[in-house]
Amino acid sequence: MRPIPETDEALDEYLEEDGSDLRAHLSAMAATAVGVVPSCVGLSLGLVTEGLTFTFVASAEEVALIDVACLPGGSDVVSSDLLDEGRWSAFARASAVEGVQSSLSLPVMNGGVMVGGLSLYAAQPSAFADKEEALAQALGASAEGAVTDADLGFSTRLLAQRAPTALAEARTVDLAVGMMAAKHGVDVATALARLEDAARQSDVRLPQAAEVVNRLCAW
Repeated sequence: MRPIPETDEALDEYLEEDGSDLRAHLSAMAATAVGVVPSCVGLSLGLVTEGLTFTFVASAEEVALIDVACLPGGSDVVSSDLLDEGRWSAFARASAVEGVQSSLSLPVMNGGVMVGGLSLYAAQPSAFADKEEALAQALGASAEGAVTDADLGFSTRLLAQRAPTALAEARTVDLAVGMMAAKHGVDVATALARLEDAARQSDVRLPQAAEVVNRLCAW
């Protein structure tokens, strides 16, 4: 599996506090998921605190091969028309929504607190049946609270497409908070609280208020 373009862009900018490589971690998770469920075509990891979602999807070739394997006769049924470029392209588009036949959502816990959500998607019905525990252990999630087939529309992909915007807005807010803290001689927490209060009073989103502060401070 590979990151969707927006996840690819967001991963170039996202830095974890412990310095670990999230891209490599997600890639390994995707490979592990496919090892447990061969028809897995998508994986999304949502981070609660950061409000970000990252999504990996199977390539057109991988989805086409899954389709071939599901045909009567299994992988022995391979013909040129099944694996031509047009069919690959069609399956690549379908894998995001129509091609998803089953899904599995698992919470990611840390010290009893939910810190993230892991969503898996497969091209076969009931692909995750009786594999929740194995997947949870292999992927560092919890099988308790697992939900199947609740997201056949692959909605997490839409969330992942917003990740670059969310990161850009976070940078805008951080810049405004830093400027306010320096200008008024207060700590970052106080500056953030003042910015949030200004946003509420003006009935605008926090990033919009931050943009105004940044423009004013630039003059």
